[in-house]
Amino acid sequence: MANKKINEITPEILRLAHHAEDSTIIDSSLYVKYDVKRGLRDLNGKGVLAGLTHISDVNAKKIVDGKEVPAEGNLYYRGYNIKDLVKGFTLDNNFGFEEITYLLLFDKLPTHKELKEFRDLLAYYRSLPTDFVRDSIMKAPSRDMMNVLARSVLTLYAYDDKADDISVPNVLRQCLQLIAIFPMLSVYGYQAYRHYHEGDSLFIHHPQKELSAAENLLHLLRPDSKYTDLEAKILDIALVLHMDHGGGNNSTFTTHVVSSTGTDTYSAIAASLGSLKGPRHGGANIKVVKMMDNIMQNVKDYKDDEEISAYLGKLLNKQAFDKSGLIYGMGHAVYSLSDPREVIFRSFVEKLAVEKGLSDIFDLYAKVAELGPKVIASERPIYKGVCCNVDFYSGFVYKMLGLPEELFTPLFACARISGWSAHRIEELSNRGKIIRPAYKTIEPKQDYTPIDKR
Repeated sequence: MANKKINEITPEILRLAHHAEDSTIIDSSLYVKYDVKRGLRDLNGKGVLAGLTHISDVNAKKIVDGKEVPAEGNLYYRGYNIKDLVKGFTLDNNFGFEEITYLLLFDKLPTHKELKEFRDLLAYYRSLPTDFVRDSIMKAPSRDMMNVLARSVLTLYAYDDKADDISVPNVLRQCLQLIAIFPMLSVYGYQAYRHYHEGDSLFIHHPQKELSAAENLLHLLRPDSKYTDLEAKILDIALVLHMDHGGGNNSTFTTHVVSSTGTDTYSAIAASLGSLKGPRHGGANIKVVKMMDNIMQNVKDYKDDEEISAYLGKLLNKQAFDKSGLIYGMGHAVYSLSDPREVIFRSFVEKLAVEKGLSDIFDLYAKVAELGPKVIASERPIYKGVCCNVDFYSGFVYKMLGLPEELFTPLFACARISGWSAHRIEELSNRGKIIRPAYKTIEPKQDYTPIDKR
């Protein structure tokens, strides 16, 4: 073993891995036999009720003649429809991230005075400990920005004299600091990676106190710090739409689970980041962008419904792209007729595409969004409708904004940290029992055999 690299998969590891995998595979029929809600969902995909929350609600059903049937999707933050919230701050020509973060945390829409004080507080916290960038980000650059983000969050524990204090005032202080600095941690991590691994010039811009979260993201990322108002406003809307999505989404549920143990804020948020990093959760928009690039390479006429539908059929039948059998950006665990975030986002995406001279690409996206659900419905039996989800357009927006793919999921985290913070405070405030679902053991009992008789 002495001559082998520590990260090499040796024949011994392969043999043990096959044994470990074979010994843990569970007959799928047993989930039905024992009425196990696999993935905390029933056979129809409906989530098991595991908690209560004030913070947000996802609704995609209605009662007709005493029966539950699919409905147009709605998302509520603290009881307010997300459509009304976005309409409100966009009509006022304001940035919404700070205002809606205030709503999620404090269960009220702020007055002008409260919003200014809150923005000033976030601006005050928008700084990192002395030498943190040099010592914690620059010295260990990574190709994965979610790992950089999680590592940075855990490192901040060492800089906090009250790191283990889980009283609500202290946790709120910690959460506000993390909300304020997530864009910095994400962008600085990317700049370090690009410099040390790609050989590009290193740009480290300091955040500007007078700028919103969306404006600061673009300011920090771009070498010249320049951006248009439309670019910043659309990025702001993207942040608002991704801030929360009920207590049952994987990363938010992780926040509740880990917070229920009484652990510190940095450990809880790092765990949530680990959840969000998973491609089934936070990485879907990257897959959409790559899939659409593949479609553009193989479809000649972007206006030909038959040609586009035929290629989507190839995707479904594992004959094209990554041969996964998926049309990325189509379908959702909850929504079946429409994802309200996609409905809101679509019109703003079109405006940005016009500004960027990419209307033809937007038209292709719109065609795939229209035809994709029809192709899926015709090819596969499904228990509910399939709709285009917010991930379908978000990657296209980030690409138009010049954001690198490495920052797509960290950008999701920069939004979702507001929701995680509200849910962590909710879990700690209610001081419930540690979250511990049951697992049924199906391994038969065995008698111990001495090692020389095995």
